[in-house]
Amino acid sequence: MAEVLRRVLDAGRAAGPGADGAAGPPLLLLGAPRSAQTSLLFAAALEAAGEGRGPVLFLTRRPLQSLPLNTPAARDHWRLQIRFQYPSSVPELLQLLASAHEAPGPAPSLLLLDGLEEYLAEDSGAQEAAYVAALLLDTAAYFSGRLGASGSCGLVVALETPKEGDDDAPHLTLLQRYFPARCWLQPDALGLGRQHCLRASLESGQLSPRMEWSVTFLPNGEMTVTPWPPQASKPSPDKTSPSAGSQSLTLVCDSLSGPQFPLDSILTSETGADSKT
Repeated sequence: MAEVLRRVLDAGRAAGPGADGAAGPPLLLLGAPRSAQTSLLFAAALEAAGEGRGPVLFLTRRPLQSLPLNTPAARDHWRLQIRFQYPSSVPELLQLLASAHEAPGPAPSLLLLDGLEEYLAEDSGAQEAAYVAALLLDTAAYFSGRLGASGSCGLVVALETPKEGDDDAPHLTLLQRYFPARCWLQPDALGLGRQHCLRASLESGQLSPRMEWSVTFLPNGEMTVTPWPPQASKPSPDKTSPSAGSQSLTLVCDSLSGPQFPLDSILTSETGADSKT
């Protein structure tokens, strides 16, 4: 679902290709540990829920310790459109996807899976990875059929890579055959002080140009997105005087207080070394 992620990163700008309700191609969200994948997935869930075309199905191995919120009251109720499911193993994940046609209620407009690498770690075989990917695509296609004229169901899957720019993530080459769109998250050295900065690079397909943004998480939890490369006039660190063209989405955590960083970092400290970062 390259389109919904593009709208999150390009918030407030002119609509691009795919803005007519099409979901866009299935997308792999790639990044090293602490690269804010979970936070961006949740931001995409809020974006899709706000469109009102259907609920969002968010799959993750374990319950999130805290939820990032978009603080404006007008969007707070959108969280009610996000349905969380917690398959803790590959068999549970496959069973959930295979029984999707039995679930009551409206069809989801967006299917999200966080932490694919944790599921693949259970079985390192390429056949298992291909089966999981194929079933994810089949489930999204089934939901699209149920949505009918109201649109199609998008699919975004987060896969953590061992380190920045590493192509040795589990079965990455194989998975790219199923997910023609990809977004890479890489650390950016432009951060000031305690800011957590990332460079997001999105490729929606062979016919679409590569798009890039600088994503900054401030100590207060605010996420600011600006085009990449940076303009000659660097953005002011003072959030009361944003540079031209910058967009911001405030992420706050339900159960934590004080300065915050991306949800991925929070999960590291909350759940220990065996949790998804």
